[in-house]
Amino acid sequence: MNQGIELDKVGRIVGGEMHLADIHLRLEPGSFNILLGRTRAGKTSLLRLMAGLDTPTSGAIRFDGVDVTRWDVRRRNVAMVYQQFVNYPSLTVYENIASPLRLAGKLSKQEIDKRVRDTAAMLRLEPYLGRLPAELSGGQQQRTAMARALVKEASLLLLDEPLANLDYKLREELRTEMRQIFKDRPAVIVYATTEPTEALLLGGRTAVLHEGRLLQVGPTLEVYQAPATERVGQVFSDPQMNLWEVEVAGAEARLSPEVVLPLSGHLRTLAPGRYRLGLRAHHLQLAPSSDTDVKLSARVEVEEISGSETLIHATHGKLSLTAQVEGIHRHPFGTQLDLYASPRRLFAFSPEGRLVAAPESTAQEAAHGSH
Repeated sequence: MNQGIELDKVGRIVGGEMHLADIHLRLEPGSFNILLGRTRAGKTSLLRLMAGLDTPTSGAIRFDGVDVTRWDVRRRNVAMVYQQFVNYPSLTVYENIASPLRLAGKLSKQEIDKRVRDTAAMLRLEPYLGRLPAELSGGQQQRTAMARALVKEASLLLLDEPLANLDYKLREELRTEMRQIFKDRPAVIVYATTEPTEALLLGGRTAVLHEGRLLQVGPTLEVYQAPATERVGQVFSDPQMNLWEVEVAGAEARLSPEVVLPLSGHLRTLAPGRYRLGLRAHHLQLAPSSDTDVKLSARVEVEEISGSETLIHATHGKLSLTAQVEGIHRHPFGTQLDLYASPRRLFAFSPEGRLVAAPESTAQEAAHGSH
């Protein structure tokens, strides 16, 4: 009976340095799972343990109830795709895709041919089957590596930031195809990424990692909309979430000597005391979205153009503000401008960093991205 994969209190220490600590994670058969975390969060370490490339220092790994903790990669039915385009340079695309099937030695030549061509068609590689990897674009090389992993029909498919080395346009193109490529596969799929937007686009379930620890696991949209802690909110926001310390008294919170925030909606239940309010950067805007928005008079520190958007880093008194606004804007250092925050979009965290109140979000809102 398929029970999926279970990591039970898994830890890994290398040279006295903690890479992973007390990871408990259950991955259901046929599930799509995202490991979201910044660089050095422990994503690759965790993938390597699941693949059997490394062995945990503590804890157990079970596949369908069988303890495989000490099994090496050759004994596990696993396929892995890396950031680097890992292909055999002297083999054609066809032979690259066919290589794991030939190695297994279980299929006839006709069966191998059918499976290679079916997988190549799914990844739009048919025109390139006779070419060598060096004759391909970066996107085509990564498609080839993915095809080689998929053709095995392994019970566990691991993808370690597979789009990280592609240019922006290719990343967008492959991201939109990913969901279709992985749809209805019986394998457990684990996809590691540093990008919140990628996690939202791919869906499934997300496990948030930080400094080797698992912070929160759940349906991707739920984790985005209700981060259990301030740290999860930060990991699931790019650029980072604005965080402002406030004192709640009565039915209002004071953001600065000049700005008072009336508490309504989901914030109405906050008891008196200190909190940290979080606001994602794309909810801090140059114009109000409703008459309940709070105006923050700000001084521009620096601006960054990012594609068709502008990141404005500014200050309001002691508060640091980061706004992500559509279009190309140019505000020189020191420019005074007004930024608007919607109370409906604010998260409230306790002084210890636990979520106290979250906005009533919608799927449509999250589809804007984790900006």
